Amino acid sequence: MRGDLVYLVQTDTTAGFLSRSAKNLASAKGRPAGKPFLKAISRLTFLRETGRVPGSFRRVVRRSRKRSFILPNGSSFRYICGRHRSFVEKFGWCYSTSANRHGEEFDESFAKDACDVVVESKEGFYSARASEIWRLGKKKRKKIR
Repeated sequence: MRGDLVYLVQTDTTAGFLSRSAKNLASAKGRPAGKPFLKAISRLTFLRETGRVPGSFRRVVRRSRKRSFILPNGSSFRYICGRHRSFVEKFGWCYSTSANRHGEEFDESFAKDACDVVVESKEGFYSARASEIWRLGKKKRKKIR
């Protein structure tokens, strides 16, 4: 499997694009190239590359389900525990975004056309409730979504 390809995968909340290439992901989604992506990680050891989680929130991050976090340095990540974890483990980490045009709702035909590889499960693709996003400070955390 190649990291520079854009994969369409059903995540635990919505259909999403995954890739190790932020540039290819931005062009597939049709969004500005400078806007950062969320990093989906399969193991917490990959956080060393992303940034440092403040000590008071390490337990929260380890036990989180369906939550994304923004670190004090501005990097964002999501620790994957859902059904697509086995896919992310093949790469270690991937950039992740929802499989829709920038600012629009999920459209399966667009998603299949925009990606390089479709990884479809027996359930198919669907869009569910969005995950929570938390901004972590040194001492406080704030819910963004």
